[in-house]
Amino acid sequence: MQSSFTFSTVPHLVSELGASKRVGELTAQHFPKATKALVVTDTGFLTTGLVDAAVASLRAAGLTVKVWPDVVADPPECVVLKAAADARADAIDLVIGLGGGSSMDVAKLIAVLVASEQPLQSMYGIGNVAGPRLPLIQIPTTAGTGSEVTPISIVTTGATTKMGVVSPQLYADLVILDAELTVGLPSMVTAATGIDAMVHAIEAYTTRLKKNPLSDMLALQALRLLSNNIVEVCLNGKNIAARQAMLLGAMLAGQAFSNAPVAAVHALAYPVGGIFHVPHGMSNALVLPHVLRFNASHATGHYAELASILAPEATGSNEARASAMIDAMTTLCLKVGIPATLRDVGIAETDLDRLADDAMLQTRLLGNNPRVLGRDDVRAIYVAALGN
Repeated sequence: MQSSFTFSTVPHLVSELGASKRVGELTAQHFPKATKALVVTDTGFLTTGLVDAAVASLRAAGLTVKVWPDVVADPPECVVLKAAADARADAIDLVIGLGGGSSMDVAKLIAVLVASEQPLQSMYGIGNVAGPRLPLIQIPTTAGTGSEVTPISIVTTGATTKMGVVSPQLYADLVILDAELTVGLPSMVTAATGIDAMVHAIEAYTTRLKKNPLSDMLALQALRLLSNNIVEVCLNGKNIAARQAMLLGAMLAGQAFSNAPVAAVHALAYPVGGIFHVPHGMSNALVLPHVLRFNASHATGHYAELASILAPEATGSNEARASAMIDAMTTLCLKVGIPATLRDVGIAETDLDRLADDAMLQTRLLGNNPRVLGRDDVRAIYVAALGN
C-alpha cells in the first residue's frame, strides 16, 4: 500500500428516499445563480414518468428546464457532441445527469464542452480537460456504475472501440441517491449493475498502484452492502431499503475505484461489451472468476481479507480463503441470473483472438492489475471464460 496518496471525491452528497423530488430546492441551495437546467437521460427512463417529479421540482424553484432524452448505451461521440451543441444553443447553465452510467457520463461531458471551446478529441486520456465546466448534479437510477462520483466518462469512438476522459473537472458538485428511482429496474439489470459495483470494490481493493487506506475502507463497506442486498433486490425489487443500500454500496465502490483504479476484469470486459453488445456489468461477471483465479497468486492476502465478507465461513490458509472468495463470487453471479459462460452470450472460440487483441489495448487498466498479463494470458482467460 502507498505510504503517500491523494484522495478526491464529490463535495456534496444526499442519500435520502424521495430526494430527487426536491432537486429544485437543492439546486437553489447550491447554485442560486443557475437559471436554465438541462436534464440528461434516456428514452427508456423518460417513459417511466420518474423524470416528471424532478422536472416539476426544478420549475417550482424558478428554473427553465430542458430534457435531453437521447442518450444511448455506450454513447458514441456523435451523441455527446449533439447533446453539447443543443445545450449550448439553449444557453444551459446547469447540467443534471438523471439515469444510468451512460446518462451521467454524457452529462459530465456536456458540462465541460459547453463551458469551454476545447474539442472532445483533445480530452481523451488522463488529465487533459483544460477548461472549467458548468455546475453538475448527478442522480443515478441504477446501483452499479458509480459514475455519479467518478471523474471518468467513457465514449464509444469507433465501431467497437472506447476511450475515456479522466479528469478532476468531471467530479459532480452534488450527488443525489434516491432508491425510489430504481424500484422498477428489471431483475437482470439489477443483477448486472450490482455485480459491476462489486467488481469495482474488489478491483479497487487489489489494485497495484494506488491502493490506499481510504479506498480500502470504502471498498470493504461497499462489498458488505452490495453482497448483503444483491440477492434480495433481484428477488424482491420493491424492497426499498435494500435498493437504497445497493445505491449506497455502488456509490462507495465508485469513490473507491476513482482513486484506486480498476484493472484486468474491466480490461477484458470492455471488448466483450464493445464487440458483442453485452451489458457492461454482465461482461464483467463473465470474466470475473477467471481473472481472479489468474491473479490469486499475486493477491492471495487481499482476496483472503475479502473472504471475511464474501465467504465468512471460509477457514484455513490465505490460499484456501482466497479460493473460497472466488468460488463465492462465481456462485453469486449464477444465483442472480448472470450467464455462466461467454458461449451463453453468443461468443465462439473464433472470436477469442479479436477479444484478446482489443483487451491488450486497455493499457490504462492493465497497468493496475496485481499480476502482469501478456496477450497469451489474456487469451487463456477468455478460453476459460468460454466454457465447454
